[in-house]
Amino acid sequence: MQIKKMEIKKLIIGIIGTISGAFIMAFGIAMFLLPNQLSSGGVSGIATLTYYLFNISVGKMIMFINIPLFIFSFYKIGRNFFIKSLIGTVSLSVFIDILDRFKPLTEDKFLACVYGGIIIGFGTAIILKVNSSTGGSDLISTVAKKYNPNIRSSNIITIFDIIVVSLNMFFFKEIEVGLYSAIAIYLMGKIIDIVFEGIYFTKLIIIVSNKSEKIAKEIGEKIERGATGLYGKGMYTNENKVVLMCAAGRRDVSRIRNIVRKIDKSSFIIITNSREVVGQGFKIN
Repeated sequence: MQIKKMEIKKLIIGIIGTISGAFIMAFGIAMFLLPNQLSSGGVSGIATLTYYLFNISVGKMIMFINIPLFIFSFYKIGRNFFIKSLIGTVSLSVFIDILDRFKPLTEDKFLACVYGGIIIGFGTAIILKVNSSTGGSDLISTVAKKYNPNIRSSNIITIFDIIVVSLNMFFFKEIEVGLYSAIAIYLMGKIIDIVFEGIYFTKLIIIVSNKSEKIAKEIGEKIERGATGLYGKGMYTNENKVVLMCAAGRRDVSRIRNIVRKIDKSSFIIITNSREVVGQGFKIN
């Protein structure tokens, strides 16, 4: 009984997240991309095209395209995902048709692609966070992975987006439409990455030195950062060495580098970006 309650609660949270994300996506499409003939790729991009060519509302076209996709995928994607995706598709369609009645926030294509891409990316990320979709290429990629788990969803979505943007360029006969649309799609992807992975960047510092113990002690005392010693071997000199690995914030990097160079001028230092660090002194999950 407790497990069933948790599943229902999770489904309700998923539905709320799906509707919220769909509204944000619809806002970005209706207020920025659609009025400027720009495409966000996928089914909404096809709907944008038919909107200008045949005066068919974007919401209705999104629903029309997705109906056969949902019928085909019903037995492949699971009940909860199906329910949330159906709600997401209907919500997106309804919200776009409602918001399309209002005056767009800008008629500048560059501003439209930047702000539209950011807003749509944020809405999409919310939907993906609750394991849902708004149909279209997301649904196609999900079904495709059921048949072949090795297929990368990002590849399917990217190919689909390229085809749709190319069609927009062909029918509107404006290269700028495609170029601006590509910027919007790129920004959408980056915002999704930020929402999922955060903007929390740290640096990973690898230090090769014959004075590793002294360096590690100095870093610990002066910067209050721990260092881990890894046993390594210099293949050129054939010498065994302790290689230090230290995770640090951006502000600490120059101080650590100065400490290392002061102690051992012949040291070898590698500084690289670390996407995420979880643990004491950093992010705690």
